[in-house]
Amino acid sequence: MGYDNVVMKFAEGERVHFIDRKERHYPLTLRRGKVFQFSGETIAHDDIIGREDGTTVTFSRGGPFIVIRPTLSEHILKMPRGAQVIYPKDIGMILICGDVYPGATVVEAGIGSGGLTMALLRGVGERGVVISYEIREDFSKVALENIRSLLGKADNLILRHQDICEGIEEEGVDRVILDLPEPWRVAGHAAKVLREGGLFLCYLPTTLQVSRAVEALKAAGVFIQIETIETLLRTWHVEENSVRPDHRMVAHTGFITTARKVAR
Repeated sequence: MGYDNVVMKFAEGERVHFIDRKERHYPLTLRRGKVFQFSGETIAHDDIIGREDGTTVTFSRGGPFIVIRPTLSEHILKMPRGAQVIYPKDIGMILICGDVYPGATVVEAGIGSGGLTMALLRGVGERGVVISYEIREDFSKVALENIRSLLGKADNLILRHQDICEGIEEEGVDRVILDLPEPWRVAGHAAKVLREGGLFLCYLPTTLQVSRAVEALKAAGVFIQIETIETLLRTWHVEENSVRPDHRMVAHTGFITTARKVAR
């Protein structure tokens, strides 16, 4: 089966990235009538709107830049932050270990800067729903702007300005995914609202937090397959006859703990 090639041109309000000769990224939200200034050079937003993804543009002093529509990973690393973001390497593992699938109902906390939320929204698709609990309105405001700049209006996102540690309103949910300091306070609530076979996942930076979370999951009496992993990312330098690991890598950022709910 063949697929038609769809040319998606840049539109007003869209988030784009400029890439320079050293492959550094500079984000920009396109607005008609505005001018982007960088290092003494300028370019009108109107000169970019309507162009195709991957186009090379020339700034006022002749500097060439490639304009791209950023990937989710690129967007997360350059978007405005309210809270610390989860690195893309961990988001990828969360989606796989949490088995986030089209049509799923996912409860998450908290929304942070929206990086994980965007990945969850993509994972559940239009038939699924993401319910995000976040007590800090300043975080949720930044997160919603970041989500809109990449995904547009997300009709399948429900935001609750509530403390998830005090309870979860939903019932029969498929996944509970937590990025908050004390997930053990939510383990009992998750045990009640997850469907049988549903998955619990939490993301934590320290071993002491992981230990308390695992103890709480065991105490709930309905979770099996309790596992904890971490992901280390190392890039490689590949140039002609020189192929070696890069000197720097993204090592420990957080632990991912998962568990499956079963009948008592």
